[in-house]
Amino acid sequence: MNTESNETRAKKFGMVIDLDKCTGCGSCMVACSSENNVPVRKDESDKLLSTTWIRVYRVTNGKAFPDTEICYFPRPCMHCGGKGDHGHSPCVSVCPATATDYDYTTGIVSQIYTRCFGCRYCMAACPYHARYFNWWDPVWPAKLEEGLSPDVSPRMRGVVEKCSFCFHRYQLARDKAYLEERDVEEMEYQTACTQACPSGAIVFGDLDNPDHEVYTLKKDKRAFRLLERLHTNPKVYYLSNREWVRRAGDNYLGDEETTKGPGAYELKGTGGH
Repeated sequence: MNTESNETRAKKFGMVIDLDKCTGCGSCMVACSSENNVPVRKDESDKLLSTTWIRVYRVTNGKAFPDTEICYFPRPCMHCGGKGDHGHSPCVSVCPATATDYDYTTGIVSQIYTRCFGCRYCMAACPYHARYFNWWDPVWPAKLEEGLSPDVSPRMRGVVEKCSFCFHRYQLARDKAYLEERDVEEMEYQTACTQACPSGAIVFGDLDNPDHEVYTLKKDKRAFRLLERLHTNPKVYYLSNREWVRRAGDNYLGDEETTKGPGAYELKGTGGH
């Protein structure tokens, strides 16, 4: 067995989220916050000030009852870009402190809190609103600190934070696999939101590994990605049987038509950039 080749083989971790299965329960948000030590404020009524690494949005088809349909959109960080993927990470491109970077061995966009000085350029550049500024020092109610994850450091005030695809879990799984001279198995590295989803709507794995479920799901004819026309190459794919949901994933104009492409909806007709 060539352990070195397994260890150094580039991976591209990502998600496929089935929107037709998502019920909007919010379990993914709770699991993410618990796993990554995301603190809550005493008053969470102003969601513009909340920190939520994955957020579930509610969208409708805009029709009146009884034709109204609802869809829930879980939105983590898209972990955009990658060499040879014909895409880019907007946040990485603008960060003056190199506090966010693209890892070509995993496809994960990192956030290095000790480098961040809070300019928030990355927040302005991110088209998915997936980054959050930490306005306050983290404070937890009494006894709650005892339940914090020891693998994730709490963030200080004045820095930007975001979804990391629970990278600390990959580090633990990789170290174990290395000692046992093998590669990391699919189920050994799973994000907290994936494991918490009661409907099984979130699937996580290596998008480039044919043995992983996400490899097949991303090629499904129902698959699409948010704002594909920006060419950010997000690593989060969505599935839906409903055309209006697929169209909601991009900024189509009223006179634009779409046709099914391989794994996504492609532009057809007038109104493009």
